[in-house]
Amino acid sequence: MKKSLVYLVTLGLLAVLLAGGAAFAAEEKVLVVYTARAEQLNNAVIPEFEKDTGIKVEIVVAGTGEVLKRVESEKNNPHGDILWAADETMLSQYKHLFMKYVSTEDAKMQPEFRNKSGYFSPAFADPTVMIVNTKLQGNLKLDSWADLLNPALKGKIAFGDPMNSSSAFQCLMAVLYAAGKDGDPMSDEAWAFVDKFIANLDGKVANSSSQVFKGVSNGEYVVGLTWEDPAANLQRSGAPVKVVFPKEGAVFPGESVQIIANCKHPENAKKFVDYMLSEKVQKAVGENLTVRPLRAGIKLGDHMTPMSGIALFPTYSEAWVAENKAKITQKYGEHLEDSM
Repeated sequence: MKKSLVYLVTLGLLAVLLAGGAAFAAEEKVLVVYTARAEQLNNAVIPEFEKDTGIKVEIVVAGTGEVLKRVESEKNNPHGDILWAADETMLSQYKHLFMKYVSTEDAKMQPEFRNKSGYFSPAFADPTVMIVNTKLQGNLKLDSWADLLNPALKGKIAFGDPMNSSSAFQCLMAVLYAAGKDGDPMSDEAWAFVDKFIANLDGKVANSSSQVFKGVSNGEYVVGLTWEDPAANLQRSGAPVKVVFPKEGAVFPGESVQIIANCKHPENAKKFVDYMLSEKVQKAVGENLTVRPLRAGIKLGDHMTPMSGIALFPTYSEAWVAENKAKITQKYGEHLEDSM
């Protein structure tokens, strides 16, 4: 009897060890990343991660709203390991979908862009801008958010859906802070401006973030509200567009990377977060691409607008925006409905 018991216990322990070994082996090879980041950023850093770590990355590319909905719908059986999209203001209400992890590189990041919540690791910044078609602009003045109310632009402004698009939401916040009385984005003056802006959109709403900058580049629109990265990349590639930082100010969010709760490859996911914040990746991106690295001491390439040329809103509060995001998007939806 004793021998049989020892035999059974030994078999049980062996099974556990084999199962653990199989799980560990899987962790060494696979990582599934849901990304809303630009193609040039994905292509620049993910193959390098694979080469340096030996981990094979499967990517799912879609807009912020789409990948976030995917994570939410899979919360009981996650298929992804990493959500690489948006920032804390967009994601704070979905904190339950993510795993707590503070990177070993976190202390090397700029103080204002460190992981303060335990969930969101800001890796790069992509400030709000206007993208302007230089062939269509003519004599139109376009250096201010206020210029978007020019009747000559009616139906010629590209803008997305702030309820689903992170770029559209942050651009809406920039407009609200710019137009708000004493910098108050919830003031009557701010929302009166939004009403006039909605009227000037003339019922046109972009279906995706990419439709905004592509629509301007292709000549469908004169101006669009978007991130700096795609606009600067198009300008750099020779497209008939230019990047404009409106004189009132820009929103400067820390686009973050986060680990999906109960994911299948948490250790590989931690390595991915660490890698995105590493000096190697941050330096390469700063020198060669059109997003802004957030690690302290990293220099930007000469092709980027220096910080001295970018105004920021003195009253902007990331914490307040995160806390009130649902209220803001609901209010925008109500104003949009009233305009129809």
